Amino acid sequence: MGRIGKVYLSEEVSKALSEGSPIVALESTVFSTLGLPEPANADALERCISTIEDHGAVAAITAVINGEIRLGITNSEWGQILNCTTKVAARDLPLSMAEELSVGVTTVSASLSIAAAAGIKVFCTGGIGGVHHGYEETADLSADLHALAKHQVVCVSAGAKAFLDLPKTLEVLESLGVPVLGWDTNDFPAFYLRNSGLPIRRVEHAATIVKVFENASALDLPQGILVGVPIPEEHQLDPEKGWSLIDRALEEAKRIGLRGPGVTPFILKTLARETSGESIPANLALLENNARVSVEIAKEFQEYI
Repeated sequence: MGRIGKVYLSEEVSKALSEGSPIVALESTVFSTLGLPEPANADALERCISTIEDHGAVAAITAVINGEIRLGITNSEWGQILNCTTKVAARDLPLSMAEELSVGVTTVSASLSIAAAAGIKVFCTGGIGGVHHGYEETADLSADLHALAKHQVVCVSAGAKAFLDLPKTLEVLESLGVPVLGWDTNDFPAFYLRNSGLPIRRVEHAATIVKVFENASALDLPQGILVGVPIPEEHQLDPEKGWSLIDRALEEAKRIGLRGPGVTPFILKTLARETSGESIPANLALLENNARVSVEIAKEFQEYI
């Protein structure tokens, strides 16, 4: 096992770095039951890794194992990720190391931090966090946004989770200087739904994203780039039904007094129940699609070099 600073690399990731092979970093929260119910979480893990490897790149899952910050895990460690119930954000990484946490799954903010520390340029997730409804009262804003503003990494996602305050999320990203680009779309994706009605800049080629990244680096701009990839049309939820269910789930969460990190899993479980499980294959489809696009961008970085 190699190491870069405090980040421990699997043999596969270490070899890929030394050989200059394309690498795609992945969070691990989505592969735990905190992200998807069993057995869909295992299906998601297998599909994402297979998609990345089949398209010619190395999948580097981020996690905390035995107090070590890990970039890349072995097949024998999959079970620890799938069954983990401890979530680790960027702010939790130093304490997780100090307390030698046995296993922790990483969020977007933690994964971006780890990828940047190891020099990985492309990170793939399902959907980023953002500004929650009622922010004026709760100040509930995801650390993902600040991580995007701090680390020079291309973050590929299906936009942000649809139950967030998407206009405010984009406003915060703009104020933080984070470029938001749409992969073959002019409309910011909304996770299970292709369109949020919010305009973003369209790009149609991985080369454009790499050029934007390199230009930002040349100008000494610290921000990363958010690339919004719409869920494949055949897998999105019915838009009218989807937005209606989200509104109802948000009202229920407010009624029972849910705040902070408890909101996201509640909304996801509610949507899975109310759609008779349709949201789960939608989630799997967007993850797999994001992985495919991520490889295309990662391979373009190798061509650019």
